[in-house]
Amino acid sequence: MAKIAKRQQQVRDGIDPTELYDLPKAVGMVKDRATAKFDETIEVAMNLGVDPRHADQMVRGVVNLPNGTGRSVRVAVFARGDKADEARAAGADVVGAEELVETVQGGTIDFDRCIATPDMMPLVGRLGKVLGPRGMMPNPKVGTVTMDVTAAVQASKGGAVEFRVEKAGIVHAGVGKASFTPQALEENIRAFTDAVVKAKPAGAKGNYLKRVAISSTMGPGVKIDLASLSGA
Repeated sequence: MAKIAKRQQQVRDGIDPTELYDLPKAVGMVKDRATAKFDETIEVAMNLGVDPRHADQMVRGVVNLPNGTGRSVRVAVFARGDKADEARAAGADVVGAEELVETVQGGTIDFDRCIATPDMMPLVGRLGKVLGPRGMMPNPKVGTVTMDVTAAVQASKGGAVEFRVEKAGIVHAGVGKASFTPQALEENIRAFTDAVVKAKPAGAKGNYLKRVAISSTMGPGVKIDLASLSGA
């Protein structure tokens, strides 16, 4: 039987894996155990009562976290002319058209989030096999295919988080850093939860939000009592 490292034993101490904790207590427990030498990301994982193999049970969306993510996000915009200039003025890190498509096709992806104007989608569509598996393909449903590139860039830089259910019915995302105040983390987690609940697909039956847990990058998961999540 594999031995549990001393540090893992310490951070797990005091957490009952079968107990549901209210959100403020869970946040405090996760923050107290985020003792790595870097600012750990606080992550939320949700188990949903959906089967994403069916198109009418797909869960996907975007949410602007009220306190940001704590990450420095590099944003790429596929645009031409005035819209390219607008993207640069808004703070986009990478802007281009055909030449940017060629760069990405060549395997260079120097950005974390991708935005495109509608007229660029016939070109950007060629990148589906490259950007799709990374969850970076522009999509009008999450506001990344738009003519309002200023708003899209600012949202991406300011804390917009995309989410998409995985095959096992799980949605997860980073919702802040261990250095955030407890209140900031609670607000972000509630905002993310509300967005996932509002994205409930028409085909979902029965119990939609089944389980929620939070953890830090190097820490154990702490299960949350759904009643403590406002609106859930």
